[in-house]
Amino acid sequence: MKLVIIDTGCANLASVRMAFERLGVNPVVSREASVIESADKLILPGVGTAVAAMKNLNERALVPLIRAAKQPLLGFCLGMQMLAEASEESMNDDPEISCLGIIPGKIRLMQVGDLRLPHMGWNQIWHDETHPLLKGIPSGSHFYFVHSYALEVTDATLATCDYGAPFTAIAGKENFFGAQFHPERSGAVGARLLQNFLEL
Repeated sequence: MKLVIIDTGCANLASVRMAFERLGVNPVVSREASVIESADKLILPGVGTAVAAMKNLNERALVPLIRAAKQPLLGFCLGMQMLAEASEESMNDDPEISCLGIIPGKIRLMQVGDLRLPHMGWNQIWHDETHPLLKGIPSGSHFYFVHSYALEVTDATLATCDYGAPFTAIAGKENFFGAQFHPERSGAVGARLLQNFLEL
């Protein structure tokens, strides 16, 4: 299997790569069109801000490549958020920044009441246990989160988490999937999610 981690220029690629190596897969990290197009599976990682991430994707001419992907693609954390329509994390005079527009819904600042932001640490996700990406992962399993913005719950939501209010923990549309948490930092259940993705 040829697994390609898209080099977004804004991710801890080493930890993502090692998570797959522990599963017996040696991923390639690349931003080259020919390498990405020839992949069996794609990973879209990301940490930092939506503004910086989308700027990097545009500068590296990755936006049309990602939108045109036909193979299964999984975004982690900010990588998932980039798949959405837009993000409130614009950090300028505009109310939001346009994202890839692949998965329906917008990324919004989490409304958490008296809870702290960022949402950091282990939290449960809830799902109906039917999607193959979540095979063998019971509803209520704990994953590791670090974020202040999240995708609203939409028709593309496969699993939710609750921190002050419900938000999308996992989303999916056609061959595109996103996980708001860090699978590579979520122990055995995170490894199972990655293995399930490899088997899609």
